[in-house]
Amino acid sequence: MPEPERVVALRRRLQTLEPLELEIHDDSAAHAGHAGSAGGGHYRVRIVSPRFAGLSRVQRHRLVFAAAGDLMQRGVHALAITALAPGE
Repeated sequence: MPEPERVVALRRRLQTLEPLELEIHDDSAAHAGHAGSAGGGHYRVRIVSPRFAGLSRVQRHRLVFAAAGDLMQRGVHALAITALAPGE
């Protein structure tokens, strides 16, 4: 089954972080009826990238949000992030 358009767009954006591993889970169905769910989907991301080495959790999340860019204003309502450096 092909990935939903929003997942494809998010995956494409996150490729700029040169991930060694990238998993994106669409949790939107679990949030149906939630006040913000009409404005976009709920996603869970697990990303492993050398770009995260030596960075704090906050710095890693900022990189992910920056890579997602305008998807955070259109299409993504919530993003749960696990961002790891290789070997973590």
